[in-house]
Amino acid sequence: MRTAFYISDGTAITAEVFGHALLTLFPAQFEHITLPFIETAEMALQVKQRINDGYKTTGLRPLVFHTFVDEALRVIISQSEGVCYDFLNTFVEPIQHELGMAPVPKTHRTHSMHEKTYDFRIDAVNYALANDDGANMKNFNQADIILVGVSRSGKTPTSLYLALQYGIKAANYPFVEEDMTTLQLPSELKKHQPKLFGLTITAERLSQIRQQRRPNSRYASIQQCALELKEVERLYQREQIPFINSTQLSIEEISAKIISRTGLKRQKY
Repeated sequence: MRTAFYISDGTAITAEVFGHALLTLFPAQFEHITLPFIETAEMALQVKQRINDGYKTTGLRPLVFHTFVDEALRVIISQSEGVCYDFLNTFVEPIQHELGMAPVPKTHRTHSMHEKTYDFRIDAVNYALANDDGANMKNFNQADIILVGVSRSGKTPTSLYLALQYGIKAANYPFVEEDMTTLQLPSELKKHQPKLFGLTITAERLSQIRQQRRPNSRYASIQQCALELKEVERLYQREQIPFINSTQLSIEEISAKIISRTGLKRQKY
């Protein structure tokens, strides 16, 4: 199996995300190794040796994705036996030419607590935790978006991802079995209807998820799941609430689709 290294003198998040995105295009399996905060020559030399040892062991040159701000560290890694892809320097020169100004390299600038959006994201995470599962509906006026849907359709993880990644204040509200006889929007939700966004899912997938929580229960049965989803989707259509089906989507994809559909501002940079 080929090894892929993601290395940086910072968090290595950029190298990891970009590298993973590229490798998903290829139908092969990789051993992924992320090495952040390689900040000294000694550390870089140790990583270089690790890359070289991997090549000697497998006979396959490791793929090395890196984002070094420090030129000396970049040179050390580039002299390894790996196949190196430098994400920063590949684009610096053409951007420098276009902007007509020289870059000012600074380690840890990309993912620093001093970035402008840090406070937005922390506040949004605290809001998502305090307003999970309709726990605190009196604060819905502060929400950027309110996710609704049946239990286990992905509301909580999506709310937290929107908060942590984009600084979006996302509350969520569950429709439960007891609501299904005469399913209506609660008055508190009606007051904030423009902020509502629905999630749905197939009954089969919902049943699988619920089985992990309450095995062999009515709650997890296909029949109950199908009933709840049917009623909730009718509600979405009746109340003109936009919604997406999360069955085949990751949390990242759900979040991106919500932002695309709603035009929410991302507090990311």
